[in-house]
Amino acid sequence: MREQAILFDLDDTLIHCNKYFDYVIDQFVDLMLTWYSGHGLQAQDIKQRQLQIDLAGIQIHGFMPDRFPKSFVETYHWFAEKYNRPTSAKEESWLMQLGHTVYEYTAEPYPLMNETLDQLKHAGHRLFLYTGGDASIQMKKVKDLSLDTYFEDRIFVTVHKTKEFMETMLQEQRFDRNHTWMIGNSVKTDVLPALHAGIHSIHIPAHKDWEYNTGTIDVAPRGAFYQLNSLEEVPVTIQSYILK
Repeated sequence: MREQAILFDLDDTLIHCNKYFDYVIDQFVDLMLTWYSGHGLQAQDIKQRQLQIDLAGIQIHGFMPDRFPKSFVETYHWFAEKYNRPTSAKEESWLMQLGHTVYEYTAEPYPLMNETLDQLKHAGHRLFLYTGGDASIQMKKVKDLSLDTYFEDRIFVTVHKTKEFMETMLQEQRFDRNHTWMIGNSVKTDVLPALHAGIHSIHIPAHKDWEYNTGTIDVAPRGAFYQLNSLEEVPVTIQSYILK
């Protein structure tokens, strides 16, 4: 069986991620509702504004770690201006600290993560990790879960996970596109860049995904393209395609 190069996304593909952001956003909303009690502010209004500000921040800063906490502060200022409520440096500091707690959660693997990677490794495939975020934060997750057992030094981390970055990576690393796969939960940063680059792609939607990861798949695949329900389906899917 021909060796394949298989690139995995990390967050919400191999390990849980979005649920921790949701936990922290809920804490932020509770704080805001306390500070703005009597103003008629609704939780959904806060969440929508924070999301809008956070998504705008990604276009400028990518996945830099300060972006998420700063979205709390900017949301706080937006409502302060709207309701003519004074702001304070102490409250801003609390919000920055709260936002950064999202990076302190212990990485939790998706079901059968190790078994899936073991199967692919033992089948003779080369495994790569391609993830968006701050390198120190992402590499801590790799270390905590001993993922270097599978990926060794074949790990790529970028704050701007775009089709341009993928194209550059494929060229510099001299991937054989006919035998290269991208596996991830994000239509925007995993599936579409892979399809634009002409490599195989497997989309595993997250149970509850972040709006940034959504999108329309409007690129015709030049190779294989599958949508699966779980990580454990990946080995047999790739094997079946190779043996066609």
